[in-house]
Amino acid sequence: MAIRKKLIEVALPLEAINVASAREKSIRHGHPSTLHLWWARRPLAAARAVIFAQMVDDPSSWPELFSTEKKQQQERERLFRIIEELVKWENSTNETVLEAARAEIWQSWRRACAENADGPRAKELFNSDVLPAFHDPFAGGGALPLEAQRLGLESYASDLNPVAVLINKAMIEIPPRFAGMPPVNPAWRGKSADERAMTTQWRGAQGLAEDVRHYGQWMREEAEKRIGALYPKVAMTAEMANERPDLKPYVGQQLTVIAWLWARTVKSPNPAFTAVDVPLASTFMLSTKAGKEAHVEPVIEGHSYRFTVKVGKPKDPASAKAGTKLARANFVCLMSGVPIAGDYIKAEGKAGRMGARLMAIVVDSERGRVYLSPNAEIEAVAHAASPTWKPEVEISGSTQYIGVRPYGMVQFWQLYSNRQLEMLKAFSDLVQEAQDRVRSDARCAGFNDDDIGIEAEGTGARAYADAVATFLGETVSKMTSYHCTLGVWRAAEGKSGRAFGRQAIQMVWDYPECNPFDGAGGDWKGAYLDCAKVVAGLGFGRRGRAWQAAAQNSDGGLRPLPVVSTDPPYYDNVPYADLSDFFYVWLRQCLKPTFPNLFPTVAAPKADELVAFAYRHSDKAAAGAFFLDGMTRAMHLLAKRAHPAYPVSIYYAFRQAETDGEQGTASTGWETFLEAVIQAGLAVSGTWPMRTELGGALKSLRNALASSIVLVCRPRAADARTATRREFITSLKAELPMALAHLQRGNIAPVDLAQAAIGPGMAVYTRYAEVLDAEGRPLSVREALALINETLDEALAEQEGDFDADSRWALTWFEQVGFDEGEYGVAEQLSKSKNTSVAGMVEAGIVESKRGKVRLLRPEELPEDWDPATDPRLTAWEVVHQLIRVLGSGGEPAAAELLVNLGARAEPARELCYRLYALCERKKRAADALSYNALVQSWPEMLRLAADPGRSSVRTLAGVDGDLFNQ
Repeated sequence: MAIRKKLIEVALPLEAINVASAREKSIRHGHPSTLHLWWARRPLAAARAVIFAQMVDDPSSWPELFSTEKKQQQERERLFRIIEELVKWENSTNETVLEAARAEIWQSWRRACAENADGPRAKELFNSDVLPAFHDPFAGGGALPLEAQRLGLESYASDLNPVAVLINKAMIEIPPRFAGMPPVNPAWRGKSADERAMTTQWRGAQGLAEDVRHYGQWMREEAEKRIGALYPKVAMTAEMANERPDLKPYVGQQLTVIAWLWARTVKSPNPAFTAVDVPLASTFMLSTKAGKEAHVEPVIEGHSYRFTVKVGKPKDPASAKAGTKLARANFVCLMSGVPIAGDYIKAEGKAGRMGARLMAIVVDSERGRVYLSPNAEIEAVAHAASPTWKPEVEISGSTQYIGVRPYGMVQFWQLYSNRQLEMLKAFSDLVQEAQDRVRSDARCAGFNDDDIGIEAEGTGARAYADAVATFLGETVSKMTSYHCTLGVWRAAEGKSGRAFGRQAIQMVWDYPECNPFDGAGGDWKGAYLDCAKVVAGLGFGRRGRAWQAAAQNSDGGLRPLPVVSTDPPYYDNVPYADLSDFFYVWLRQCLKPTFPNLFPTVAAPKADELVAFAYRHSDKAAAGAFFLDGMTRAMHLLAKRAHPAYPVSIYYAFRQAETDGEQGTASTGWETFLEAVIQAGLAVSGTWPMRTELGGALKSLRNALASSIVLVCRPRAADARTATRREFITSLKAELPMALAHLQRGNIAPVDLAQAAIGPGMAVYTRYAEVLDAEGRPLSVREALALINETLDEALAEQEGDFDADSRWALTWFEQVGFDEGEYGVAEQLSKSKNTSVAGMVEAGIVESKRGKVRLLRPEELPEDWDPATDPRLTAWEVVHQLIRVLGSGGEPAAAELLVNLGARAEPARELCYRLYALCERKKRAADALSYNALVQSWPEMLRLAADPGRSSVRTLAGVDGDLFNQ
């Protein structure tokens, strides 16, 4: 069977993909990720580009069509232009752009079919009338199956987690089933024939989206009738204005409450105040907007206290910002000043004595947010709620991710106020009532009512009602992250923020209780309209299928020989099953009658989840063994089922974070995952760093990745030979420096360089059947990873020879003392070995020498009027730190102006950043490391801003061919 190399195994327009992927993080309305929260999603742009490049032939694999390197590169550039259009967010549903991509996929497929028409298994493997299907066995948030569907493939998605399965059903299975159909709601059916004729054609799932809007609005109106009294407006009185003159313009008005702001309380630990519930407030600031500051001021009255709201800056800003919080989970008693230890708070919580006290009320007005003091009447309304049902389901998981358990919150109902529980139950009931209305209206619209539901793949009235209910139920579930006691109040923005600021159920001390009828954060109308916008962009392409299955145990229901791209779990990084129960309990309440087979148990299944969590096993070793065994079986199934004409692409973003004194830096997560890949008989044929975070998103180095690493894999050659450890190291040293250069030209973030280097390093390792050490023992994956990292360090060190003498001295000095002072004698001696002098470097403007001490100047100490064109002793070191200074003070536009003046002299400075980052990470200088990482990540945008027609000197810097090291 003839196998041709695919584009992804040779070259990609990486920067265009990365820019589109990073930009996607800032797009909210209509983005499929807003349909329902899921963790660690891959950008749609990256998924679309990877699958396309995975299926399209590289021109070099067809020398009979593209006989010279020049012709191959010309054809490659044409394919790059298709990808550059394909990855743009605005082209997600652009049929012209998508059809161009589909045509290329078909062309490569038909070539393969023609070439293998007479070969073994030709009928089984190559049918020129049907493209291979697509399968993601770890479908998660559904980005990869959705993009495969857009590219014209029959898309299959499986996952163990029911919440993930439902998300995939809502994206790839349900919308295509009802694509092209008009809505069924009576408002649409009541239009005249002329009015209907004026309506544009219903493309994709736009008709379904219109029904989500209509029945979502009906639910809002019904909910307000039933529970609206729980969310009263505030009558602004003259008495209120007497206390606060700023409230005079609002007297006589009824203002809508946006949020009630609460602080958790415990009994005072001081014996004199044991009857007093004192607040655990992390802040008393309500608004930090310039000119619109507002804060809570506690007023102590004997053995009690009350909260009053003041406008303007507080007298003691530090105290207001901290609230009653000292550090971590330690607070101070408002009444007595006695510290409240974390252990005491936990004990109070477990004893059921943790409560909540209303601190402030936020209302909306024509002039913006207004902050009001609480009163007994308003607080009584909140306490009047009486929920008839609550999710009495245990919260499982490690306290590393489930931070509420130590405080006595062991069941999910404890994460909500009574008012929130009553509200969410009301909307859950209304989903099923809306479902009945949709079914009746669908019958009136001409649907056959065959009583076959959506889970049984029906297409009649009942199935259509199930479809609309699915999206409304997901909207209720999504609302829970705002309507719980784990949300946050964003004082800088004046709005509520949802729970899950990170991948954990975190403890929150003060929280907003949102109004679902107010039009602000957590509003039902905004939620269902956002859902409808997503649905309107779905339904394009062939029908897909999503089902529940553990990747290591089953691939049932899958069409044979699919193209495979997947994003497997990252060892012990995210406990999806534990976290997803937060949504599962409400989805089950809304949709169990619709999906009885998906929601049979009270919580999501956990035993087969492929993560290495010790709390589910006897110890860490057992958890690791479980992960390796399960992932190996999953990779075996994947490799066995994948179509042999296509490589497999696997996303992995687990950061190396462990250091062994003897074996250097490695990672149990990477080691175990790669071991599974290798045992499945796969070899790495390419690696690509896909930047998935916005430039400013990286705040710390601990387990931080700005990129996902995409491994491209093929079955290992049957005749692969055995190599010695020496041969492996020799190959690494010959090939990894070239890979490093390609990675740097592709502008890989320094924080990700070591991760990205794993790919080309493992490409060397996996090309052999085995690598044996001097004693004839197989070289482990951990040992191979350590050697790859060691070779990477050596390659970075060798790049120092490309820098000027002053910069080489500065690098060595920086490694020893950073920006601190050192002895002049040591500095001068070092300068001689680098063929420079301390005096010369003082003249160059990079060091200060005083009183027998020498130190490097920090970026903020460098002169603001520096002009590289007139600098007689220009150094890469100075260029780096001047760019950091300008980037910090003036942003990317100002740094771009400096690039214009630097011209081609800027490129060595970018390379220097990688070496500096590596030194900082080794020395644990996090702040400096982040500066070097940020400069490299900003480089493409700086080039873009600088490269206008009048700035050709800078345009020469942008000549990156996009290729990375690929075997």
